[in-house]
Amino acid sequence: MKVCVASANPVKINATKSGFETYFSDVDVQGMTVDSGVSDQPMSDTETLEGARNRAAKIRKLFPAADYWVGIEGGVERDYKNLSAFAWIVVLSRNGKGESRTTTFYLPPQVSELIDSGYELGTANDWIFKKHNSKQKSGAVGLLTQDKLTRTELYTQAVQLALIPIINREMYRPTAR
Repeated sequence: MKVCVASANPVKINATKSGFETYFSDVDVQGMTVDSGVSDQPMSDTETLEGARNRAAKIRKLFPAADYWVGIEGGVERDYKNLSAFAWIVVLSRNGKGESRTTTFYLPPQVSELIDSGYELGTANDWIFKKHNSKQKSGAVGLLTQDKLTRTELYTQAVQLALIPIINREMYRPTAR
């Protein structure tokens, strides 16, 4: 089975592989950098979902012979005075589509202030936590949980959930009303 991920980020590739291997065997996952068509740092739930949808659609056009195409987009959104972080995962198949969002967590004020100033979450994390390229490692969630929960683990569960309509295709067919 060939799965194409619209990213070269090892976190997104590994999360996709792990999520697919929950349900399928012999999974070959390849990643390639694909533009999201949204801001480098999506600032809302809507923009983040749009980025994931765009990525999945673009990777599908680039690799039409694959079996599945995956778009993953991380984003943030202001909730009252706090900034929360999350990601959307979109999985396309020949016969359907699944979408899921990761769980959400609040970012520390220091990180939020840098994002509000125009920095991407990964850059803000690297600055505050004195790390390098953390978004391709454990991410904000790993840094904040002392690696008890990594970005790969966070995304894996959402990949598994995005596959629900695909592995249960008969249950997700539109019904006539």
